[in-house]
Amino acid sequence: MSLNATIPTLEGDASFGAYVAHPEGTPRAAIIVIQEIFGVNPGIRQKCDKLAAEGYLAVAPDLFWRIEPGIVLDPDVEPEFQRALGLFGEFDQDKGIRDIEATIHHIRRTLGVTKVGCVGYCLGGRLAYMTAARTDIDASVGYYGVGIDGLLHEKHAIAHPLMLHIPTQDGFVPRETQAAMHEGLDDHPKVTLHDYDGLDHGFATETGKRRDEEAATLADSRTAAFFAEHLA
Repeated sequence: MSLNATIPTLEGDASFGAYVAHPEGTPRAAIIVIQEIFGVNPGIRQKCDKLAAEGYLAVAPDLFWRIEPGIVLDPDVEPEFQRALGLFGEFDQDKGIRDIEATIHHIRRTLGVTKVGCVGYCLGGRLAYMTAARTDIDASVGYYGVGIDGLLHEKHAIAHPLMLHIPTQDGFVPRETQAAMHEGLDDHPKVTLHDYDGLDHGFATETGKRRDEEAATLADSRTAAFFAEHLA
């Protein structure tokens, strides 16, 4: 099943779909899984299922719903990859953050889980940074977030822990951007950056050609320890 739940917008005038994976028993905390440009696809749902197996309530909101609800794309299929690049340009990121904030509220108020973190990939990595700066989320993780150098003016608003995973050969995040991220964030008391030498964008995807097993396992172990500490 692609989407199995609905979440009301902050305004309460509409709702959007989400994939929710429930743990056995009481959740230790909740984690919002923020999609890549490929929608809430099988890889994102698998991320949720893994987190649920670790005891978390995992929620992946359909952030492209204003463009078209239920978009699911495969990055290894070239026409679908090209469509995803177009969706990145169409997507209203400010409204996306409000939908993530609505998801936080829904988890806390309706689902009754107080501690909420987020983890995002690609576009979702950028949105994880924005979520850390613009909401009261308890902890955030971004994998290969794009264009974060253009968001460094918001770093003063990051009040809760943020971890960023940076592959050094990222085709969508040039070296200059990586250097700016380090220069702007290395001394931030709430931010931790990890570099992955020689790795490219998408190395921690669950499925497909982009995955690097060793690096993905390392990054995910760091993420697991981070959430265990900050969502306890």
